[in-house]
Amino acid sequence: MVVLRSLILAAALAVAPAAQAHVTVQPSSAQTGAYQVLRFGVGHGCGDTAATTALRIEIPQGVSVARPQPKPGWTLEIERAGPTVTAVIWRGALPPDQFDEFVVLTKLPDAAGDLPFPAIQSCGATQNRWVEIPPAAGPRPTHPAPILRLSPAPPNGGHDHH
Repeated sequence: MVVLRSLILAAALAVAPAAQAHVTVQPSSAQTGAYQVLRFGVGHGCGDTAATTALRIEIPQGVSVARPQPKPGWTLEIERAGPTVTAVIWRGALPPDQFDEFVVLTKLPDAAGDLPFPAIQSCGATQNRWVEIPPAAGPRPTHPAPILRLSPAPPNGGHDHH
């Protein structure tokens, strides 16, 4: 029984950091230079009764393609600096007791490392700013930005013909 309680506690603690983030990105890791569909999840509104009315995802430098997927019932805005997409904003209504995903097709940078996608969740006049970048060491921020971990692609694109 003690072992079972320990396993349950360990599992809960392992999941706790992910549960703190209310805007997440899936997958959480990808290969450098790849085309990748990213799903930004919104777990709930800005409080117990406030519906999410907008989600802004900032596109980091080095992402050369960012093509958002439209959502029925939501308007879509794309901010640009020249031809480069700098942010994508969906506006609509997501009740506080529901969740949803917002999808962007990206072409990822060639450099490995953590790639933050700062997100701003609006609920009417209230905002949750998921923009904090976690430090390499130390406490996790209270409003972390969704982070995509980039790793180098395997040699030969992962195909070994020997």
